[in-house]
Amino acid sequence: MRTTIRSLSFKLTLAFMVVSVLGTVLVAVLVNWQTRRQFGTLVQTLYQDDLANFGDQLASYYETNGSWQGVEQFVFTDQPEIADPHGGHDRWIPATLVDSNRQVIFGDRRYPPGEPLPNTTVENGLAIEVNGETVGWLVLASVADGRSDFYGSPEADFLANLNRTTLVIAAGAGLMALLFGIVLARTISYPVSELKSATQLVAQGELGHQVSVRSSDEIGQLTASFNKMSADLAKANKLRRQMTADIAHDLRTPLSVLQGYTEALDEGKLPGNSEIYQSMHRQVKHLNRLVEDLRTLSLADAGQLSLHPMAIAPRDLLEHTALIYTQQAEKQKVTLDLDIPQQLPQIKVDLDRLVQVLGNLISNALRHTPAGGHIRLVAENAQQQLVLRVQDSGAGIDPEDLPHVFDRFYRGDKSRSTNGESGLGLAIARSIVEAHNGRITVTSTSGQGTTFIITLPTI
Repeated sequence: MRTTIRSLSFKLTLAFMVVSVLGTVLVAVLVNWQTRRQFGTLVQTLYQDDLANFGDQLASYYETNGSWQGVEQFVFTDQPEIADPHGGHDRWIPATLVDSNRQVIFGDRRYPPGEPLPNTTVENGLAIEVNGETVGWLVLASVADGRSDFYGSPEADFLANLNRTTLVIAAGAGLMALLFGIVLARTISYPVSELKSATQLVAQGELGHQVSVRSSDEIGQLTASFNKMSADLAKANKLRRQMTADIAHDLRTPLSVLQGYTEALDEGKLPGNSEIYQSMHRQVKHLNRLVEDLRTLSLADAGQLSLHPMAIAPRDLLEHTALIYTQQAEKQKVTLDLDIPQQLPQIKVDLDRLVQVLGNLISNALRHTPAGGHIRLVAENAQQQLVLRVQDSGAGIDPEDLPHVFDRFYRGDKSRSTNGESGLGLAIARSIVEAHNGRITVTSTSGQGTTFIITLPTI
């Protein structure tokens, strides 16, 4: 793991440094080239007058002698104002003299005597004319060329200092880029290293492990997402263990009853009669109900819950459900009312599944509503959605239990009996409603009653 992170840190550092150095070098080269170019233009402008005077002197020499023979001695010996710069004189014009055939007579170190110059080079020079005839040209050397006769001049020294300064700046920028790249690479790689270590801990079974969130950028968001995932895994694992324990508990009771009855019957300690057989049958039905509920939840979790949707009127759904539980409500002396407007849009649902959901809710309401209480089934249209409410005037749900009522096997009163129920009714109700692209919620006031709210899309 450390080798991998070092590799990431090294790659990031190298990438930052290369990009920064390339950018610095590119800027330095462009600035240096532009500076030398503009400075060369400035120098040529400054030398124009001296070049013109030098050209007049050379024109006089040619007019007097009729040729360029011996002009070197005239330039370097007889004219102190244009003497060799290495001779210590104050002024030197770094120019190349070529004859009418463009052949070099003297001047710039780059061009030996007798070598012809290109037309483009000569055309940029100063023409030397005698009696209206061009007898030669003076071509000013480039100050940007270190091999020219500007070497050792203040202009050349300026450009040399410019080059050194550019190199120093580029080196400094490269060093700063390296340091910045190291810091930034570590800033990125350290939280990645923490996340990798955390994922290994989670893979080893340490669910719920959290990593410190140090920023709000993408890495910080990734860390926050990992923390949520880790917490969700820990919660899911806890719920799985609790569900396993609850299933074992719910299976143990009816199995123990059945085992006791069968052993007693087998040993002749208990005579068989209809009451015993009915009790055994109730336990078998309870086991069958538990298995069927677990199967329904597993299908819902896998997204394979079979649905047979059809268009039905909300009134038909609620009246059909109420009819099933009317007799039980009357037996418990609980009023079961319907509140359904005349004009409601239809919904496309699996009738049997929705009756199962409403039946679970009504059964819960009947268990917790005392005699003389009431249960109301309400339907209303709200913004292209059908809202169904199951309201009771029962004992209500404690606030600390309310967020968990849809959890599997959750019981607010840990000591109460299941009364033959699997403890999965509300979890199944939520799965079925969500399979219909709906939503189920609950509100409750302790001592005043509970309302379950189902929202379904209309057609």
